[in-house]
Amino acid sequence: MFENWEKVLTTPMPYRAELAKAILAENEIDAVVLNKQSSSYPPFGNCEVYVPIKHAIIAKIILEHETTFG
Repeated sequence: MFENWEKVLTTPMPYRAELAKAILAENEIDAVVLNKQSSSYPPFGNCEVYVPIKHAIIAKIILEHETTFG
């Protein structure tokens, strides 16, 4: 499904996934949010953020050090 993409974040909160995507976009890193939450009962499931494998390490570092995100 996501060949050549790596998951850099898993969160139960969709807004955090979208925030991570925006932070990565500011750093010129493409990101995709995959919402795996239940449509009938949203508290169950997670959202995942994926980036191209070649940007995965820097993306993880950016997200770890982003003060507005943590």
